[in-house]
Amino acid sequence: MQRLGDIRVGAETISTGDALGRVTAARYVSPTGLPAFARSSMDGYSVRAADTFGATESLPAYLELTGEVPMGRAPQVALGSGDAAVAFTGGMLAEGADAVVMIEHTQQVDDGTIEVTRPVAPGENVVQRNEDVLPGDEVVPAGQTVRPQDIGALLALGITQVSVAKRPRVAIVSTGDELVLPDVTPGQGQVRDINTYTVAALVEWAGGIPVPVGVFPDHLDTQCAAARKAMGLGDVVVFSAGSSMGSRDMTAAALSGLGEPGVLVHGISIKPGKPTIAGLAGQTPVFGLPGNPVSAMVVFDLLVRPVIRALMGCVPTEFRPTVTARLTKDVPSASGRQDYFPVSLSQGTGGMVAEPVFGKSNLIFTLVRADGIASVPLNSGGLYAGEPVRVALF
Repeated sequence: MQRLGDIRVGAETISTGDALGRVTAARYVSPTGLPAFARSSMDGYSVRAADTFGATESLPAYLELTGEVPMGRAPQVALGSGDAAVAFTGGMLAEGADAVVMIEHTQQVDDGTIEVTRPVAPGENVVQRNEDVLPGDEVVPAGQTVRPQDIGALLALGITQVSVAKRPRVAIVSTGDELVLPDVTPGQGQVRDINTYTVAALVEWAGGIPVPVGVFPDHLDTQCAAARKAMGLGDVVVFSAGSSMGSRDMTAAALSGLGEPGVLVHGISIKPGKPTIAGLAGQTPVFGLPGNPVSAMVVFDLLVRPVIRALMGCVPTEFRPTVTARLTKDVPSASGRQDYFPVSLSQGTGGMVAEPVFGKSNLIFTLVRADGIASVPLNSGGLYAGEPVRVALF
């Protein structure tokens, strides 16, 4: 049987400047060292450190100005004993210099002389050659989500193109006789389809490409046809609604017909999100999310998002933004399951506090009013007001 960890979506080469948020498909090492030359980290004067030893405000060291080293130019001035040259932040040092005195620690006596009121040590205020990175150092590993600093580092080394994982295409099927499009006024017993758009936004947030397939009624043959269409469009197939055990919930049957091994899980021990479906059709991960929007978002974050990231070869130790806060209210739970609940965050007198946002899983505004999700550990029986919780931020 094909293992999910062996499935990848392939790679493409793009401009480094366009790689923000993409996942690297190759390991990048430095072809050279940086900086390529010793340079000043301050505006001031290139000096020989020994010429400043013992300098104080009451007994300064007097140095003769012999010129300056312009930015972007090699030095044309060399220092002898008791000499100094103007230095600019990021510029090269004068020949023979081993330190830079900050301009704040000097005073100009006349056009050709400065006094130094504080000594510097050799190497002070100087960025040494190869101090930032050595030739052959790994600068960006494979499987890393590219950050702004990674783009800067790669371009600093002249790496103008990078190989990144293709964005997985996630085909989204919404089911239910009661669903109408968001721009339609619902009739009696009808609701607007929001899960297609919520899940699509979650897919985009995870780094994938959402491919909405459409809204389909509760009819087995129709849903099977929708599943086959979705298989042809996506690297991942996500059904929204139709995952519970009711007689009209046909997702399991539709997904099972797509290929071996089929549905692997139907129901997980969490709340909300118990009637979740997960499976594999050949090399295509398939999911059935609960129709309730809160449940769908919780399950997506737990199961679908990691799969999207895994398809891109993302390293499994990705950090998620979380904060620790103290609960303001008791949160009950049943033994034998892990409960997830939205919270709003605020700053209390003793630190961050988390206010549970209680509501049924079919009420989308419980999430709109929340800043993140916390959880009750399995078999804990609940949490008490005042206990610390980790909150995964939206």
